Amino acid sequence: MEYNKKTVADIQVRGKRVLVRCDFNVPLKAGRITDENRIIGSVPTIKHLIENGAKVILCSHLGKPKGEPLPELSLKPVAGRLSELLGKEVLFAPDPCVTGESARKAVMDMKDGDVVLLENTRYRKEETKNDPVFSRELASLAEIYVNDAFGTAHRAHCSTEGVAHLIPVSVCGFLIQKELKFLGDAVSKPERPFVAILGGAKVTDKIKVINNLMDKADTLIIGGGMSYTFLKAMEYTVGSSLLEADKIEFAKEMVAKAREKGIKFLLPIDHVAAEKFGEDADAIATEDANLPDGFMGLDIGPKTSELFKAEVKKAKTVIWNGPVGVFEFEKFAEGTKAIAKALSEIDAITIIGGGDSAAAVNLLGYGDRMSHISTGGGASLEFLEGRELPGIAALNDKE
Repeated sequence: MEYNKKTVADIQVRGKRVLVRCDFNVPLKAGRITDENRIIGSVPTIKHLIENGAKVILCSHLGKPKGEPLPELSLKPVAGRLSELLGKEVLFAPDPCVTGESARKAVMDMKDGDVVLLENTRYRKEETKNDPVFSRELASLAEIYVNDAFGTAHRAHCSTEGVAHLIPVSVCGFLIQKELKFLGDAVSKPERPFVAILGGAKVTDKIKVINNLMDKADTLIIGGGMSYTFLKAMEYTVGSSLLEADKIEFAKEMVAKAREKGIKFLLPIDHVAAEKFGEDADAIATEDANLPDGFMGLDIGPKTSELFKAEVKKAKTVIWNGPVGVFEFEKFAEGTKAIAKALSEIDAITIIGGGDSAAAVNLLGYGDRMSHISTGGGASLEFLEGRELPGIAALNDKE
């Protein structure tokens, strides 16, 4: 799916009330933010609007309050941290109705360059239903709409899609612009060789991605729990590994399709396995791609690491979505570490497709060496599937 959308840099914002949909869905522990990457990601767009004299109204969801104003899911801590990052007060509007009388007053009292953060949009049950009543309430607050929440762009909710149809000037922020550039260019016009690494637990979650990338990549590397279904399809023994028996035929078709198209299709050639799933499990390395009875594969083996690294080193574009082992457990993190390290050392466009692979890369300390780490797990996955993202499709196209 290709997009050519207007951005905040294409419009005049001085003196205008601008509603910005951010992704402040951050983890909280006892009211403290434990990972502020999403907040930091929103700063360039907000700063641009402040510097250009807009009245900046921020909105976001946080967690799943399901229409209940739960105090533990209030955005108040975000307002505090954002004030520090911007070096400017972000006024928090603690209105459980989000767009109620007190929030409207805070917005109407704004001067150019002021910033107001509304309460959690999911305090309203209408939000996730894309109810036009709540969309109209949000739209009535502003003259311009900016979506900078890539992580929720695949959801057609009031604050991500409904409101964009009601405000004539609706554009994307710099974070979404960056996501569209890196993911879009990688899929539609990659520098070659283009290598796609797909991991994670289930084939089911990646069927559409595999299908879509089959027409675009030069090499497809499959690791993680999903690899055992492919190995079973190739008649290897998989022991007690994760297996989706109903996806074996699909796996066979994909291997055959890759062969027809001349795409290199790489699967693990050895494994690190254990008799149980757990951090304290005793790990063994297999000799080849076969797993013994009673053992489950929990990571790629050392020979596979070398095979995958050698392929990565030849690449000019790499997309990585999903870890290749249970990286949360130290004994089964080596394969994921090896790939992260290899990606950090190559002269190529390296894109981490959100979710667990993004968490792994950041946890291992290689985040700042990647070209781009997507802020949206589900959204980046749907983008790689070639699906339309409603929160982006609703924005104004460039002429």
